[in-house]
Amino acid sequence: MIHFKLCRWKNLLSTGNEFTEIQFDRSPTTLIVGQNGAGKSTLLDALSFGLFGKPHRDIKKDQLINSINKKHCVVEVEFKIGASDFRIHRAIKPGKFEIYQNGNLINQSSSARDYQKFLEQNILKLNHKSFHQVVVLGSSSFIPFMQLPSHTRRDVIEDLLDINIFSKMNGLLRERNGKIKEEIKDISHHIDLVNSKIATQNKYIKNLESLNEGQIDNKRKNISEHKKVIDETFNESRELGEGLTNRMSEDSSTYEKLNDRLLSLRSKDIQYKNDITQLVKNSKFYEEHDDCPTCDQVISQDKKTEKQEELKQNAIQIQTDKTKASVAMNDLNISISLVLDSLNELKEKQGQILSNNEKIAVLQSEVDKTQKEINSLSGQNGDLKKAKVECDEFRESKDSFTERKLKYLEERTYNEVIGEMLKDTGIKTKVIKQYLPVMNKMINQYLQVLDFFVAFHLDESFNETIKSRHRDAFNYASFSEGEKQRIDLSLLFTWRQVAKMKNSAATNLLILDETFDSSLDVDGVDSLTKILDTLEDGSNVFIISHKGDVLENKFRSKIEFIKERNFSKVK
Repeated sequence: MIHFKLCRWKNLLSTGNEFTEIQFDRSPTTLIVGQNGAGKSTLLDALSFGLFGKPHRDIKKDQLINSINKKHCVVEVEFKIGASDFRIHRAIKPGKFEIYQNGNLINQSSSARDYQKFLEQNILKLNHKSFHQVVVLGSSSFIPFMQLPSHTRRDVIEDLLDINIFSKMNGLLRERNGKIKEEIKDISHHIDLVNSKIATQNKYIKNLESLNEGQIDNKRKNISEHKKVIDETFNESRELGEGLTNRMSEDSSTYEKLNDRLLSLRSKDIQYKNDITQLVKNSKFYEEHDDCPTCDQVISQDKKTEKQEELKQNAIQIQTDKTKASVAMNDLNISISLVLDSLNELKEKQGQILSNNEKIAVLQSEVDKTQKEINSLSGQNGDLKKAKVECDEFRESKDSFTERKLKYLEERTYNEVIGEMLKDTGIKTKVIKQYLPVMNKMINQYLQVLDFFVAFHLDESFNETIKSRHRDAFNYASFSEGEKQRIDLSLLFTWRQVAKMKNSAATNLLILDETFDSSLDVDGVDSLTKILDTLEDGSNVFIISHKGDVLENKFRSKIEFIKERNFSKVK
């Protein structure tokens, strides 16, 4: 079970440079109130970003940064799982993502995506979508379970039932079968090579058995021709290589020096731009302000004129320096281009030398091979016998590869059988069938508590059938917003019960965002309050609402968000 302890944030949306902190486990029920725009729902974005690196609402991640301060957006979430305490630290501008367990930073050697995957699969045991099905219900950017695509509904249920391990196993199995496929392909390639060697060796044996002097003469002629080409190619490489190393070293050194100077000038150019920006900002200050914001003293017109003239002269000097730097950078770019052209020319020569060396190696290999053939054809005793022994060794190697291939083929067949069991239609569907009656029973019980008397049924594909007392068939889209919300609430509480049963995605935290403000009537509000009062011990429910005056007496504690000087804070 995930026991959420607190969440704190700063420079997130309308929150300023001071941390706003919400302790989750302080009270069983907490009402969060405030005017529109005061920052009540910022908690959802902070929690979503802290855990999953993405906003709760439909905005880009960079839009989470406070538009006034424009930096140092930080979110921290603390929770407990079993005996371990966890803390997640995320930040934007500068970016940071850290996971601490019992005060120790968990290894960050992997990529940010893999680090997030580790958090969801190995620690939280739930993803962004599943989290919002068991923790959050609300109107802002929330997609209820019944509005999710069929495959996404199944993913949520698999997380709750903790059967996505079978999907992971199937993935590993597919990965293993992929490796087996490559092994079979590789072994088949080796068998083809051995077959080629056997054919070549048989041909060689045949030549030995029918040797003649004419063959030897032809082979010697080939050797002579190859050696002539080798000498010519070697001389060409020697000419190309004269002074090549020294020239490349000199050009490389020149390039590094020029590039260092260019980087230095670029840094100065950036500083010039920043200085000009600051001068413009200062000048604008004296244009727009008659009083000092620090001491409240009046700034005289003479003082403003003096300061603006000073700023103007500074700006002229900086612009002059910037222009000189730009000219120097242009000259350096030209020089660098010339050096790079020279280096490319030298690299081409170097490539030609490498090509010549490869050519020489191939020709020398042919010479050596032909010479061996001549030695064999010359009738050296034992050559024929040796060739036949080698041919037998090739056949033994082929038999070994063939045996390995058969074993891999057998394993692949076995894995294919297991794969059928691990598919969605296999073990997972069997488990889901066992839990579906329980789920449907819970859903209908919650619907009755919420005074919505229908027969709700989810099938194995998580498509709904809803029948009235008169057995008229409906679907989710057939109902009013208030009735839909009763269904959404029933599903939410059911998934929390299932999570608790399986100890998969169970958590103490439940957040209802404007649920009491939307489509519930008076009876629906009373029924929902009763459900919240009967939740298991250890639950911490947060209700975000505009109806503070109506709901205040129904909950144990209250948090009020206000806005001061364009920044949200807890009152």
